[in-house]
Amino acid sequence: MTTERTYHVITYGCQMNVHDSERISGLLEEAGLSRADAVADPTLGAGADVVVFNTCAVRENADNRLYGNLGHMASVKAAHPGLQIAVGGCMAQKDREVILKKAPWVDVVFGTHNVGALPRLLERARVEREAQIEIKEALETFPSNLPSRRESPYSAWVSVSVGCNNTCTFCIVPALRGKESDRRPGDILAEIEMLVAQGVQEITLLGQNVNAYGVEFGDRQAFAKLLRACGSIEGLERVRFTSPHPKDFTDDVIEAMAETHNVMPQLHMPLQSGSDQILKTMRRSYRSKKFLGILERVREAMPLAAITTDIIVGFPGETEEDFQATMDVVREARFSAAFTFQYSIRPGTPAATMDAQVPKAVVQERYDRLIELVNELAWEENKRFVGQDVEVMFATGEGRKDAETQRLSGRARDNRLVHVAAPADPADRPRPGDIATVRITHAAPHHLNSDVPFTGLRRTRGGDAWEAATTTPQPVGVGLGMPAVGKPAEVSSAQ
Repeated sequence: MTTERTYHVITYGCQMNVHDSERISGLLEEAGLSRADAVADPTLGAGADVVVFNTCAVRENADNRLYGNLGHMASVKAAHPGLQIAVGGCMAQKDREVILKKAPWVDVVFGTHNVGALPRLLERARVEREAQIEIKEALETFPSNLPSRRESPYSAWVSVSVGCNNTCTFCIVPALRGKESDRRPGDILAEIEMLVAQGVQEITLLGQNVNAYGVEFGDRQAFAKLLRACGSIEGLERVRFTSPHPKDFTDDVIEAMAETHNVMPQLHMPLQSGSDQILKTMRRSYRSKKFLGILERVREAMPLAAITTDIIVGFPGETEEDFQATMDVVREARFSAAFTFQYSIRPGTPAATMDAQVPKAVVQERYDRLIELVNELAWEENKRFVGQDVEVMFATGEGRKDAETQRLSGRARDNRLVHVAAPADPADRPRPGDIATVRITHAAPHHLNSDVPFTGLRRTRGGDAWEAATTTPQPVGVGLGMPAVGKPAEVSSAQ
């Protein structure tokens, strides 16, 4: 009697990687494997038969975490000889043979362009008892044509494009993901409609630079048209997108956001630096005045929009004056949150060989000051919501799990995290995917609290889908069909 083989996926990095991991899971389940909740411990018999690391190459700590975890896997594999280890994603695309030199116990190395080859490579490695490396330089098939094991029954990622045509000097993504490749609008909308038919009520349009969408087929207004088209899909309650680029962000997108009822008042707009000189060195193709002008127009059209950003501290050549320019833009922009990063050298990028690398101690001190300002401003922005009513869609895996308060968690329309007091009667509690109006009673820098009874609870199709998914085994979808759902993969960071 044979025992069903199991798998476990560990994901590092951005939302694109999370989406790719859903495809990896779908491929493995289509190949007959089932999901395991954890990697085996060397002292235990339980655990996955296949462990896949879906990697990121954007930041230095991603390298360190990967090779540290692969080192740990050597003892795991020694205790479980049948275990197979695969490494995919951006780090695999970049390092290729280096991975096997550092971790010769790895069985498969596959790149960003050939995710669909993973089951075949695993089987070949098992039969031939030899490590397999397959790195394609061009996309084999668009990710949405692959099977998927979706992480949520009520919320889903939908890719509009892969790759990037920009040449930012700090970023290695274009070299690893390739030039931008756009899906046709009809294919995107068909996928969204199928997802909605399965109970999905929130989608996030995904691309390295979503507002450059359409460049491949010559329509500069394609992204705004796509947003408007989402507004006509019945049952689709919330539409988000990430990430845009300031150089391509146009007023027709702002108008589409403001005029389309289910496009959320939320914008993630990467700043990277407030110094025009550093932006030039980064090859960012915009300056601080243009960036702030976009934010001003967004807020004119959507006064309640929450705007978040990415900022890099300590880019080569950054002076104290440059850093102060970033602080000035942050004060004027009043972001609701910021993903802040200390610059780290990424081999293969132009910035890696630039002169005037900033000393680590200087970078850390500036980073601490930036974090303090970002948190202060975010807290001030959140305090404006105390006493206000907001619509919350409840979610799984959001925020802290507090045994004392028994709060439930979810996201407001502008994507702020909200912790909500749970009703005493379990029958009155919302399911993940359900929606209610809550009164904000407390604000913190990174979340809002509601400690009074909520009103207007709406049992949604998304909640129905969550309930069905937790009680009935779901099939794995092929292409645009029936994605399955399950527990989330491990995500190390958001970029």
